[in-house]
Amino acid sequence: MVGGANKMTPLGSREVARAAIKMALSESREQEREYKARFLKIGIKTAAVDHGGDFIASVNKITERAVVAAKREGVIREVHADEGAVAGATREALTQIMPKALGLNVGGKIGIARYQDHISVAVFFGVGLLHLDEVAIGLGHRAVSP
Repeated sequence: MVGGANKMTPLGSREVARAAIKMALSESREQEREYKARFLKIGIKTAAVDHGGDFIASVNKITERAVVAAKREGVIREVHADEGAVAGATREALTQIMPKALGLNVGGKIGIARYQDHISVAVFFGVGLLHLDEVAIGLGHRAVSP
């Protein structure tokens, strides 16, 4: 639930997406742990994982890392529907940054968040060659049974 002392509203896709983005933007493992604890207090399970490499060659690896991190951190269960939801949301997020990333290296973080039937995956990457980096963020969402 989100809100002040007297006003509580149920969490939805916006709050879950916000949590995934914050996890992807976290600057250190310590900050990840802090965010994870804060989100867990309101019922949002989260995970984050770093990634870097050639974009085209890494798409499958990025997707695999997101699914593995989500399972390892207890964000999803080890069932086909949950794994597929994380994989699908990750692929959706990657397609959003593809125009900037094709043929270049990427490096950054993947953030994953879940509350009940909402799963969001955010990817935040530096894209480019040498020190000529651009930044890009992509976001995907899926709904699964809780």
